[in-house]
Amino acid sequence: MAQTDVDIAKLNETVREEALQVQAAVREVKKVIVGQDYLLDRLLVGLLARGHVLIEGVPGLAKTLAVKTLAQTLAIAFQRIQFTPDLLPADLVGTLIYDQRTGEFVPRTGPIFTNLLLADEINRAPAKVQSALLEAMEERQVTLGDRTHFLPEPFMVLATQNPIEQEGTYPLAEAQIDRFMLKLKVGYPSRAEEAEILERMLVEREIPVAPVLDAERLFALRRAADAVYLDAKLRGYVLDLVGATRDPRAAGLGEVAALISFGASPRGTLYLARAAKAMALVRGRGYVIPEDVKEVAADVLRHRLIPTYEAEAEEITSDDLVARLLDRIPVP
Repeated sequence: MAQTDVDIAKLNETVREEALQVQAAVREVKKVIVGQDYLLDRLLVGLLARGHVLIEGVPGLAKTLAVKTLAQTLAIAFQRIQFTPDLLPADLVGTLIYDQRTGEFVPRTGPIFTNLLLADEINRAPAKVQSALLEAMEERQVTLGDRTHFLPEPFMVLATQNPIEQEGTYPLAEAQIDRFMLKLKVGYPSRAEEAEILERMLVEREIPVAPVLDAERLFALRRAADAVYLDAKLRGYVLDLVGATRDPRAAGLGEVAALISFGASPRGTLYLARAAKAMALVRGRGYVIPEDVKEVAADVLRHRLIPTYEAEAEEITSDDLVARLLDRIPVP
């Protein structure tokens, strides 16, 4: 639908006011978390775009702390599950319990029935548990016995995994990892940031974090993210980027064709557009610019773009391939 400049100007002003609520949540989180702007921005993008987020990084980078602190700024239900090799699907989704008084089986729902779920070290749980979680993420419901139980709204999964350990881990399958809107790679802090961490945390103390967003406010922010203007040319840019992951030769990237086994599905196209709109809101704009798409492109595509053996032999990662696409695909 065509929009006039006046419409966009009004929308921009509305979104800017909504973004103030987002920045209030960020300020609360930053009382505890030093740096990690990339992580916080993407967590907010996932929250506003109704997407699940997978966070990858070595131990000790405050991945879990960042998620827990963000949850404290939201007046919604929060649960954390530490994934372990002996975890069972019933420990996650719940089970049926026999009631001796009535002689019937009654459902006892598991911790997945929450608004914000932290799945800590998701790659430590066996495939059955991972599948139960990922199915619930996609369907937004759980079946216990002959009854279907819908998960509450909002519902979001934030999962962490450690990339350096192999023993006792169960890597997520490519088809399952596709359920996550974003896959984030968290790195080490700078020296200045680490010095501030020392200053804040050397003496253990509790830092109060105030809840600034409730479920109703979050729903309003999500509607604002949906309303962010995405121009037809930028929609074409999103289609060009994702299309180039499937058929690089058609996009004029013949040298990349031998490096990509499989590209992103239409789910990746949808997630890239939605994430770009949410990023625009986080930045305080009511319209998407090319930089919004570029900012989230690697996070949306890195786990959907599967390199070939040739690429792995040359130590070319999916991040490298996304960077090549961003360099070569013309920006409108």
